Amino acid sequence: MDREVILTEEGYRKLKEEIEHLSTVKRREVAERIKEAREFGDISENSEYDDAKNEQAQVESRIQMLEQKLRNARVVDTEHIATDTVSIGARVTLKNTKSKEEVEYSIVGSTEADPRNRRLSSESPVGKALLGRKKGEKVNVPAPRGAIEYQIVKISAGASS
Repeated sequence: MDREVILTEEGYRKLKEEIEHLSTVKRREVAERIKEAREFGDISENSEYDDAKNEQAQVESRIQMLEQKLRNARVVDTEHIATDTVSIGARVTLKNTKSKEEVEYSIVGSTEADPRNRRLSSESPVGKALLGRKKGEKVNVPAPRGAIEYQIVKISAGASS
C-alpha cells in the first residue's frame, strides 16, 4: 500500500511544476543529447550516448516518483487551518525556555521539509513534539546534546515559503 503524502497547496503546485518541466523541457534536452551522440557513430563505445541514456533514465524515474507522490497526495489548506492546536500547515513561534530566544517554524509534510528555511517535517523530533499542542504549552524536544524545552508562543495559519 502506498503511503499518503501530505502537502501544502504550495508544495503540490511545486511538484506539478517540476513534473511539467521534466516532461517537456528536460525530456527534449535529453532526447537532443541522445540524437547528437548517435551522430558520432558506433554507440557501443560512445560515452556521450551512455551518459545521455543514463540521464534519460533518471529523468523518467524522477517523473514516475513525482507522479506517484501526487497520486497519494493529501493537500492541506494552510490558509484555513485551525490555530487552537499545532497541525500540519501551521506556523508556530517557539521560545527556548533557557535562552529566551524565539524562532518560527512552519510544520509541513516530510516531502516539503526544509530545515534551513524553517520548514520542519511533521515527522521530525520537533514536529512530532509540537503536533496537537496548544499555545502556552511547553514541549521537550530530544536533541543530541540533551532535550530542549520550548514554549509555544503563537500558532498561526499558513506555512511560510
